[in-house]
Amino acid sequence: MGNAHRRRWTDGDLTAGSYLLPHRAARAVFHPAWIPDALDPTVERLKRARVAVGFVAALGVHLVIETGFSWVDLPRNATIAAIVLFCVTPLTTGVMLLVWRRGGTVRRMRARLFDTVKLLSLFTASALVCFELFVFGEKVGTIPKIVLSGLGLWMLLFLIWGAVQLTGNFFGTAAVHRCLPPLLATVTSWVPAVSDLVGSDERGMDNFVGVVCILSAPVTVTAIGLLEAHRLKKHYGIRLMAHPATFRPAPAPRSAAYLPQQGNPFSPHNGRNPYGA
Repeated sequence: MGNAHRRRWTDGDLTAGSYLLPHRAARAVFHPAWIPDALDPTVERLKRARVAVGFVAALGVHLVIETGFSWVDLPRNATIAAIVLFCVTPLTTGVMLLVWRRGGTVRRMRARLFDTVKLLSLFTASALVCFELFVFGEKVGTIPKIVLSGLGLWMLLFLIWGAVQLTGNFFGTAAVHRCLPPLLATVTSWVPAVSDLVGSDERGMDNFVGVVCILSAPVTVTAIGLLEAHRLKKHYGIRLMAHPATFRPAPAPRSAAYLPQQGNPFSPHNGRNPYGA
């Protein structure tokens, strides 16, 4: 049995002190130890750019320009976004599994697919709990309301920082296929954009300004995702349409200071962690 079998979800990062700091707790919970590192610094920078663009779009376009920013609506919007992710992510991944079956079995990816589902379910449940804390706090007395508001604020910060982590690793789907995170980021950026385009007239936005604002985020995320996928294909032979078992071993790093995990992602010698321990 590989070393990855013995690794815990947080690998010891979640301690008692972490619960006092929501960003530390979110980092331990939503970026588990089994998620593989980026193959090189350029891919990591592209991933961070994708994360930054996604959050600028969410806070800038959808909360400020269209509906007006409101801390009261933030938990509700986060819950809606979590539900959208819960629907879109499995659907997109399922389509890709049908494509990959031509080059190998899905059985080898089953353990990591189950882990990504757990991560997605955990984020969705956290969003629902956060939303319910604020809603229930409005129905009780002053003292319980203060307590619930404090818990809700902690959960909100935990959820925001968790969203930052998950936007980068996209629910750990890189452990299934390295090209899944940019693909899922592209798909999920277009879903709300299409919805906003259909309902933009109801919001009273100028047609040209509205279209530019709404499309700026998904177009940029798509461009960054294509760059990320192109680099993975050019330098590492990782293609979106190919089963991960067909990939050649990752080449030696260009710099000794940066050492990504090596090996065939679904080699039986790697245990449950497809990119090694």
